Amino acid sequence: MRPIILKGNLVSLGMLLRDDLRQIWLWYNDREVRKYLSFPEEIFFYEDELEWYEALRREKKHEKVFAILENSSRSLVGLIGLHRIDHHNGHAELGYFIGREHWGYGYASEAVKLALEYAFEWLNLRKVYARVYEPNEASVKVLEKNGFTLAGRWRKHQYVPGEGFVDVLMYERFRD
Repeated sequence: MRPIILKGNLVSLGMLLRDDLRQIWLWYNDREVRKYLSFPEEIFFYEDELEWYEALRREKKHEKVFAILENSSRSLVGLIGLHRIDHHNGHAELGYFIGREHWGYGYASEAVKLALEYAFEWLNLRKVYARVYEPNEASVKVLEKNGFTLAGRWRKHQYVPGEGFVDVLMYERFRD
């Protein structure tokens, strides 16, 4: 049994468990899932996931990563995190991904909504920001559906395999 932090209609945000790491490792090495994440060219060893998990445990004041769980089956469908949490200035960066077999069900949209609730109500942050590669239209829709607005763009900033250099869009969402 895993602790549930916040529950929505489709998904819940739950504690990330060591047992989740094998599935996460498989997703991190799926080229379609990795394509629009940081360092898309990277290949991850299982031991990298173990080290990442231990670092998360040590840095929990500045990093909150949750398992995204589909409610009816309680199965892991992705991850969502608040990174570089800055309590002094009241902001954090949002990052998330959904396993390819779970795309198109609305899980990311609801997970982002829950992560915002956690950021604003539980961490008392005033702002959450996110970076997204312009060709990642699905993620742009998720952010805009959750009230994020485009704050800026870095032109031809990130190399995406198969697409070349793409713009990085910066989105932000304030508590009020």
